[in-house]
Amino acid sequence: MKKLDLAAISTESGCNYPAPFDRPCLGATWKRLGNAGGLTQFGVNLSRLPPGVWSSQRHWHSHEDEFVYVLEGELVSITDGGEEVLGPGDCIAFKAGAEDGHHLVNRSSRDALVLEVGTRDPEHDRCVYPDIDMVAEPKVEPYLHRTGEAYPVNKPSTWLVGQAP
Repeated sequence: MKKLDLAAISTESGCNYPAPFDRPCLGATWKRLGNAGGLTQFGVNLSRLPPGVWSSQRHWHSHEDEFVYVLEGELVSITDGGEEVLGPGDCIAFKAGAEDGHHLVNRSSRDALVLEVGTRDPEHDRCVYPDIDMVAEPKVEPYLHRTGEAYPVNKPSTWLVGQAP
C-alpha cells in the first residue's frame, strides 16, 4: 500500500540554528511526509506554525527550489521585495539561485498549516541568510559565520514532540 498514514508519521519540532537565531523559529512542528514515503529527490513537509513563530530565518538557496501551499491560517511572506499576506489556497515559490531572502511569519492569532515542497541537493546547495552573519555550506556542519568560522552546534537539532529537547 502506498497511502501514508499521517497519524503514524512522527511530529517533529526544534531548530538547529545557533542561538539566538533559533528563538523565533521554536514552536513550529512538522511531519516529514516525503521521508515517510521514501522520497529522496525532494522533500515534502506538513508544517504547523503557531502565532508569532517564523518558518526560518530569512534565507535563499543556491541549488534548491522551494514551494509552499497554505492549507489553514494566515502567514506573511517576507522577501527582499516586501511583504505579502498568504491565506488558505495561496501558494508561493522560491527558485534556486534567486538571491531573494525569504521566510514566513505567523503574525495572526491562530496556527497556520502549510505544505512545503523542496528539492534536495546537499552536495551543492549553499544557503545564505542575508539578515544575519550566517551561511550553510554544502556538506559542512555546523552553520558558519561569513568569515568561515563555525558556530557551536545545537543538539539535538530536532526531536519528537513530547520529548524533552
